[in-house]
Amino acid sequence: MNDIMRKLPIGIQTFEDIRRNNYLYVDKTAFVWQLANQGKPYFLSRPRRFGKSLLLSTLESYFKGQKELFEGLAIERMESDWKVYPVLHLDLNAEKYDSPDRLLQILDSHLNMREDKYGKDIRDETVSTRFSGIIRRASEETGMRVVVLVDEYDKPLLQALGDEELMEEYRKTLKAFYGVLKSADRYLRFVFLTGVTKFSQVSVFSDLNQLNDISMKPQYAQICGITRQELLDTFTPELIRLGEANCLSFDETVDKMAALYDGYHFCEFTEGMFNPFSVLNVFDGYKFSNYWFQTGTPTFLADMLQKTNYDLRLLLDGIEAPASSFTEYRVDSDNPIPLIYQSGYLTIKDYDREFQNYLLAFPNEEVKYGFINFLVPYQSDGREIVKVGVEFSAEERNVARWLCE
Repeated sequence: MNDIMRKLPIGIQTFEDIRRNNYLYVDKTAFVWQLANQGKPYFLSRPRRFGKSLLLSTLESYFKGQKELFEGLAIERMESDWKVYPVLHLDLNAEKYDSPDRLLQILDSHLNMREDKYGKDIRDETVSTRFSGIIRRASEETGMRVVVLVDEYDKPLLQALGDEELMEEYRKTLKAFYGVLKSADRYLRFVFLTGVTKFSQVSVFSDLNQLNDISMKPQYAQICGITRQELLDTFTPELIRLGEANCLSFDETVDKMAALYDGYHFCEFTEGMFNPFSVLNVFDGYKFSNYWFQTGTPTFLADMLQKTNYDLRLLLDGIEAPASSFTEYRVDSDNPIPLIYQSGYLTIKDYDREFQNYLLAFPNEEVKYGFINFLVPYQSDGREIVKVGVEFSAEERNVARWLCE
């Protein structure tokens, strides 16, 4: 086998960077073409570090007409007319939102960059009217309708959970800001918002009710993450090396990868998905470990679990729930299941057609034992994350600690 190590795109979320610098890439471009040619306004919810940012970056390169980046990929055989559109890509992820002014500052920074390119109307004073003006001018100046991509639309709201006053300020600001995407429809070619959580009764979506939520649609179940076949097609040399490093046969290696990192289902009766973050990291050091969980439990989820009275031992064997109870999060609810599911700690494992109930459970061993290891300190020091009397077995504790080392 060739001793040259192939380049793994760990921490790289820019499609152009991956393609120009010869990093390994799992081809998702057929989904990009399908999205672009079958609809216009979309929303996708997926857990953190599951490929949402790379998907938006791929869409950006496609709509910018960067044909050379797609050579040899599925979309090359599908697209014959590479048009160039003005693209407004707003990334709300890598920021700290701790005051009303902070959100306005971040939106202002994004808008300033676009106004430098497309001009500014002094009559536009609010972030929403400025956003609307940018979209209109970009379309009029280029003669093309505009593409708007918003990464982690919900990051400000998630960071404001538990602070009702701040949440209300963010809700009002984002309601008006995202509402522009409805009023500016005639200037828009394509709109795509991603996030972890779809908020219910936060009104962000009330003005943007035309969004096509593809989070649980079977045709897009594999749009983020890695299927078993994609794992074999793209990473066979890495699987061989991983097996050799751990004294495992090829089949044993794939089975262990599946037990640890596979099992995410975003729709009933669809194929399980591997967590891409864990897959890339296990191939970097050829050591099985808890990579995704080690990146940290989101603060919003930890805070929610401390405040809830939900009996978390129910999660160990899975819980049944209708889709309405876990696909949208209500700010005024004490039910943590929507946040736990949307954050990737639970996934769909079965579906009862007669009663239309889903079985939600941990997707794999990495998440199960990582979650238990996260809860054990709260159980031992009396903090109210786990109800009194809920005990994990010695085996569960030992496996969780071993996996999380």
